[in-house]
Amino acid sequence: MNKIFRTVMLVLFTSVLLAACGQSDEEKQAAADAAAKAAANAPVPLPAAGADDAAWQKYLVSVVTRNMQGVKTNHPFMYYVPAGDSMAAEDARKSQLDNVGTTVARGVLPGNMLAFGGPDSKATADLIVEAFANANDGSFKNVVVLFAGAAADQQRVQDAIAKSGAELRFVEMK
Repeated sequence: MNKIFRTVMLVLFTSVLLAACGQSDEEKQAAADAAAKAAANAPVPLPAAGADDAAWQKYLVSVVTRNMQGVKTNHPFMYYVPAGDSMAAEDARKSQLDNVGTTVARGVLPGNMLAFGGPDSKATADLIVEAFANANDGSFKNVVVLFAGAAADQQRVQDAIAKSGAELRFVEMK
């Protein structure tokens, strides 16, 4: 009888100890935060042709977020280049070119990133080539230029930014 009583007490004591070893509220919150962060960093699929600008901008944010290795700032310069032949699209690209041109002319501190993307890879590459046409030699040393576009446009973007000293990160849209 004594032996049974000891065994029952040992089982009860062990179960109380195991119950006390469960996750604390802080651990549960940390696990929930980690799951939310993983979901937020999950790749966004390439939007379909003709998708709205918001879908493309969300895609660009996803691409940039996954390619921030070595970038020291949490706020890269992101440039969405709209597609289309409408007057509004052309005006938006001209405004974006003026904005990027000003940024290139004044320079960017090392450790930063300039990210470019949009539905029309050729238009995006054209903007980068034109914006970096007058960049000073070595003025973008230790700066990352991310280009999300077609492989056919990669080399021309590489050539355009070469004299600036920027590092090109290419992400093929597929």
